[in-house]
Amino acid sequence: MSLTLFEKSKPVIAALHLPDFALNRHLSVSWYEDYAITNARIFAEAGIPWIKLQDQTRTQGAAAPDTLARMAALARLIRAEVPGVGLGIIVEAHDPSAALSVADAAGADFVRLKVFVGGAMTAQGPRSGLGAEAVAHRAALGRAGIALLADVHDRTAVPMSGESQPFAAEWAVKTGADGLVVTGSSFADTLQRIAAVRAAGVRRPVLIGGGVTEANVAEALTASDGVVVSSALMRRNAGPGDLKCWDPDLCRRFMDAVRVPA
Repeated sequence: MSLTLFEKSKPVIAALHLPDFALNRHLSVSWYEDYAITNARIFAEAGIPWIKLQDQTRTQGAAAPDTLARMAALARLIRAEVPGVGLGIIVEAHDPSAALSVADAAGADFVRLKVFVGGAMTAQGPRSGLGAEAVAHRAALGRAGIALLADVHDRTAVPMSGESQPFAAEWAVKTGADGLVVTGSSFADTLQRIAAVRAAGVRRPVLIGGGVTEANVAEALTASDGVVVSSALMRRNAGPGDLKCWDPDLCRRFMDAVRVPA
């Protein structure tokens, strides 16, 4: 199991969402570069230790070649411009080889995979667990150090089978996930779900994948092994085409709250 992500402290991961490549052909590669670096620096300067570069190009099949090329180039640019920050990758397509290949090319530390085990109905249609493919492709790349973060019953999809969340978490661990991502319909629901997973004896690190704010992050980190945050840190008045989408002050305040015991 890759330990880099969890070996020092509970990771705080800021998700840097990229505008959908397919729907924004008018935006140049240089615009995406400016966007990625502008916002990555906001996170880094606020003291956020990890960034997850998040593709939002919806597709029913594998990731498009231009998505792979752009993600790898932007990820390498972030790695070069903010070298002190850890980096993760998520690709919207149901394509673990794409996410891992981008992570390999960019020297990223982890990937997040939404349907790791079982099956789920998503907005793009049914998807089946890709954990075995992910583990095999990581081995083929020779990159055991890239951590696999597996969502367990991701809240943006509906499970297509009847297993409980703790049972699905056990499946994910046995399949090879290095960390689990658990997110409920509300913050209270998330805490209940994590408690159920822990009560079942699952010992892999569990991260909260959404719903974390300045007000609840200390409690979130007490209950979990790390958090992913994005919406709570965004500028409220950012418009389409703005380069600066995350608020430096909100990011700093969030990290101040991280350092306060619950």
